[in-house]
Amino acid sequence: MKIGLFFGSFNPIHIGHLVIANVMQDRTDLDEVWFVVSPQNPFKKQSALLHEFDRLKMVELAIADHFYFRATDVEFRMPRPSYTVDTLAFLSDKYPQHQFKLIVGADNLTHFQKWKNHEVILEQYGLYVYPRPGEKKLPEHPNIRYVEAPLMEISATYIRDSIRQGHSVRYLLPEAVEDYIRDKKLYQ
Repeated sequence: MKIGLFFGSFNPIHIGHLVIANVMQDRTDLDEVWFVVSPQNPFKKQSALLHEFDRLKMVELAIADHFYFRATDVEFRMPRPSYTVDTLAFLSDKYPQHQFKLIVGADNLTHFQKWKNHEVILEQYGLYVYPRPGEKKLPEHPNIRYVEAPLMEISATYIRDSIRQGHSVRYLLPEAVEDYIRDKKLYQ
């Protein structure tokens, strides 16, 4: 199977993530999309993240009714910070029957050359790129596939700030995720 890996902190997962994943699975040759919950992104501050198990649980709740989506905690047992190339190598060894592709937003391409072993990622795995607001398409490459998708300007930061300020986040999150956040009093 061809698997699209959608890495993220998912702090929290929101409808923007789900729309992108759905487009990638439905409109490309990807058989499944796996949400890789990153315990620590090398480019983000750790202190701003909820515990990784809460973030994983929210992803599981958000995708529970989608047959072609999976959540994975593979990076929870790997050295930190997590590097995409290491996770790709681990998954390729564990699942040699699968072909893995990396799903990224176009905004990631502007600093992709700063990623650890970015050439290996590009040559051995390839990228499926979705548009981001304000980003322009970068040069063509045989292992970069641009996928038309809705521009989603929803940010997890906006959602967290809204919750802290007591504002509604209805329609920004799946209902099960909203309930989980409310029940556990997260982001307050």
